[in-house]
This record gives sequence, C-alpha cells and structure tokens, in this order.
Amino acid sequence: MSIFDIIFGKAIDRRISAYQNDLITKHCDEVQNMYTKMRSWRHDYHNHIQAILALCDDPEKTREYLWKLNEDLSTVDTVYKTGNVMVDAILNSKLSLISEHRIKVNVKASVPADLKMSDIDICVIIGNLLDNAMEACLKIQDEDERFIRIFIGVLKSQLYISVSNSCPEVKKLGKKYLSTKNSESHGFGIMRIDRIAEKYNGFINRQNEEKVFATEVMLPL
Repeated sequence: MSIFDIIFGKAIDRRISAYQNDLITKHCDEVQNMYTKMRSWRHDYHNHIQAILALCDDPEKTREYLWKLNEDLSTVDTVYKTGNVMVDAILNSKLSLISEHRIKVNVKASVPADLKMSDIDICVIIGNLLDNAMEACLKIQDEDERFIRIFIGVLKSQLYISVSNSCPEVKKLGKKYLSTKNSESHGFGIMRIDRIAEKYNGFINRQNEEKVFATEVMLPL
C-alpha cells in the first residue's frame, strides 16, 4: 500500500467519522423533538379536559375540538415498542418524521432487550435505511404510491432487518447500488451500513424491482 493510499484512506475515515457524528446528533435531535411534543401535550392535558367540559352543552363544537386533539395526539404517540429501548427511540423518531410526509408505513419489529452490538451501530443502520427509504419515496410525485415496509426480528440467531420502499429510480455501478443524494455526504450512508455489517461478520442483500427497492441486513447475535 502506497503512502497516498494510506493518507487517502485516513481522509475518507475522517469524513465518515464526521458524517457519523452528524448523523447521531440528528437522531438525538429527532428523539428530543418527539419527546418534547409528548411532554407539551401532557402539560396541556388538564386544560384540554376543562375546555371539553365547557363545551359539553354544544355537541358540534365538542366534536370539532376532540377531532383536533386526536390529530395533535397522533403526531406524538409512540406506537411501536420493539423490546429494545435504543431501537424504540430511533425507530419511532424516524417514523414520526416519515408520517409528516404522509408516507404509508407498515412495521413489524421485535428486538432483544440486550444486543452485543453497539447502540451507535444499530442506530446508524436503522437510521440510514429509513432515511434512504424516505428520501426515495419523496421523489415520487403521487403520494398514493409512496410506501415503506419495515421488518426487524430475530431469525436463526441473527438480527434480521428488512426495509423495502417505493422508488422512482435506482443507480448502480456494476453490482453495487449508489446513493442518489445530491449532497456532501453522498454515499456515506450506504458505506457505513456496509462497514458495520462487515464489522459483525454480517450479510447485506440489496434488490430492486420495478419502482421497489429492498435492503436486507443480517447480523449474528
């Protein structure tokens, strides 16, 4: 290996490390935003009860008020409980963001409470997969065609993560899939997923059919 290769490799590693730090900060901000909304709603709970009681003599206004509360609560409700606190945090924060874009989501997830792998690594994998899926969906103009399907569970002593989504286009270089992002972090998400899978002697399978892209990640437990 030449000196140039070593220097170039270290430069890439520094950029990836900076990207990872930015990504984790973004995830933490998303989680904080979700829980801030939850605390805010709980704080106003008693005020809502008083308002409803005052409107009891007017059924139409009461109904209207309750519908508004229902819409507000749906934006902060932590629905998905996987059994793992860290996965719950990253999954729900991403799903909260995805729901704001009116993307249809189907989720089934069950994860052991204790994983041998790093919390950061599991967050990077799930976070990147869902970020990529959401960005692909947002490139589809017809909202009715946007969807994301998520499955996380244990299969044959391995943590199995599957994310499939609608997509308008797929870029490949040989057998490798490329990111379609137009940003400085171009391709780093895919690279991080690949490196983490390699770190744990895992397996990645990426496939695409017409307007659908799917990624499977298997990590030995």
